[in-house]
Amino acid sequence: MPVINGPLLAIESSCDDTACAILSPEGDILAERVLSQTGHAALGGVVPEIAARAHLAALPSLMDDTLTDAGLTLDDIAAYAASTGPGLIGGLIVGSTFAKGIAIARDKPFIAVNHIEAHALTARLPALSGETPAFPYLLLLVSGGHCQCVAVRGIGHYEKLGGTIDDAAGEAFDKVAKLLGLGWPGGPALEKLARKGNPSAVTLPRPLLGRPGCDFSFSGLKTAVARHIAPYGQAALPLQVAADIAASFQRCVADIMADRAENAYTAIPDATALVVAGGVAANTELRTRLEAVAERHALRFIAPPLRLCTDNAVMVGWAALETLSARHDAGYGPSDDVPVAPRPRWPLTEMQPPGPVQP
Repeated sequence: MPVINGPLLAIESSCDDTACAILSPEGDILAERVLSQTGHAALGGVVPEIAARAHLAALPSLMDDTLTDAGLTLDDIAAYAASTGPGLIGGLIVGSTFAKGIAIARDKPFIAVNHIEAHALTARLPALSGETPAFPYLLLLVSGGHCQCVAVRGIGHYEKLGGTIDDAAGEAFDKVAKLLGLGWPGGPALEKLARKGNPSAVTLPRPLLGRPGCDFSFSGLKTAVARHIAPYGQAALPLQVAADIAASFQRCVADIMADRAENAYTAIPDATALVVAGGVAANTELRTRLEAVAERHALRFIAPPLRLCTDNAVMVGWAALETLSARHDAGYGPSDDVPVAPRPRWPLTEMQPPGPVQP
């Protein structure tokens, strides 16, 4: 049963994508928009201050356009939500303050959403085909800023099985793409180049492969790629050489991810599904390898569509609805997260499931 009496408007601004979405109380997507900032490409990466200012400039019109797409006005919105961490603090402040301000002005509840939890719960979104996965399930989150393996046991109940000890997977893709002379962000360009290469042409290390646990390491892999490129000096790499390096690197990352997913299943044998999310989840070879792991263990494999893998406000809105529902089921009445401050770091392990109402 819905716990709010109208649509929820959600905002995502944790990095360089400004997003807004409107969901029905049941979780149906009424409208969604994402505005990706392009000015960072010339700078080789996201500049936090520039990103925050771009969010501030974009949000009012983006929200208006999303409302128009849904055929709604602010009078129709029953609750607001925004990513409140983790992420770039400037962007988090802009997005959460924007949503809080409207919620306060209209006397509506505001729900603070953990950006990583939003990724974790995307697999349960009604808009995705198939039955909602039951808890617990395994999440492999691979993006430019995050690389984690998590057991999702319930709303607010997460067990971190492993994470990167240096670079995130997406960061490694971007750095290797830069070494190969490709643009930023590097993931899509590197995958395209890799299709022309031989994944067995270049021998690269596979950090932590075969070891217990679910931790990741990519800095040594990036260094190994740099060593292969160094003999060419400042000259442009021959196309086939670049393609072979790209294909070999991509295969190496897929091997590592599949190995870590195998270990995750060993740790949580009662898992019902293997979910992959984050920008790197768009990589076809990675999806194929992880799907094979899931099939070997009779797990459902869930990879949300690309637009819901990368940063988006639909996942923020759905996480807010799941949170409201869990609070309601635990005996809580209407609640408001306006006092929750934005946090650049907000580990899932610091979250708590809603508890019973205190007498």
